Amino acid sequence: MTWSDLTRFLGASLRPAADIAILAFLIYKTWQILVRTQAVQLVKGAILMAIVYAAAYLLELETLAWVLNVMAPGLVIALAIVFQPELRKIFVRLGQGSFFRAGKRPRSTQVEAVLNAAEALSTRRRGGLVVFARNVGLKNIADTGTALDALLSSSLLRTVFEYDGPLHDGAVIVQGGRVMAAGCLLPLSERQDIARSFGTRHRAALGMTEQTDAVVLVVSEETGALSLAYDAKLYYNLSPALVQRRLSEQLDLSGAEAVLEEESLG
Repeated sequence: MTWSDLTRFLGASLRPAADIAILAFLIYKTWQILVRTQAVQLVKGAILMAIVYAAAYLLELETLAWVLNVMAPGLVIALAIVFQPELRKIFVRLGQGSFFRAGKRPRSTQVEAVLNAAEALSTRRRGGLVVFARNVGLKNIADTGTALDALLSSSLLRTVFEYDGPLHDGAVIVQGGRVMAAGCLLPLSERQDIARSFGTRHRAALGMTEQTDAVVLVVSEETGALSLAYDAKLYYNLSPALVQRRLSEQLDLSGAEAVLEEESLG
């Protein structure tokens, strides 16, 4: 067997496997995006319309098929309008791969500073809302508050949230180890299945993670509970150790910093 024959044989053997593997990967990643952006209802609507159209074609329902053909362009536009928030989230997620990462990653000491402040706020029953930017830029959110561009520290966060100042009720935006802005307004979640016991801070944290890939730390003013929101999900009343571990995971602390995080958790 010559080299060219071997090359053709390997190409013919590997091409179908590569084709299936790439297709499976794309389907898996697409499903992940749909689940994380709560856009599964968009798929359900499209499947329902496809079933109706297939039934009209197979059963030769000429009137229904004609109506669907006439309405098809309008239905596409209507779906784009109705599901505009979900479509926007999908396209935002598409740009969140590792090749699009920008800025510095938070160091473990910075996570510890935020956690120390959060524990102090929890003890004193003072609410807090800290947003960690990841891949999606948050300039539009930061512009709703007061620009600080200050080095992240526990004392700074406690100063912002412990007292009834003008920045107390908003959120702090953290990016690249710096507090970019404070007193920022976050979008509230539009979900209807949120427990009524959750206040504005928790709804804002969830809404932020529905529209961006940020990680949000919430300190409840009523109960002092620490919660994390990311990937359009809210994890309520976590222990400080679990908050630290999940922050390290979600903010992708690398190398020795991640090792230090694990050692500090005992």
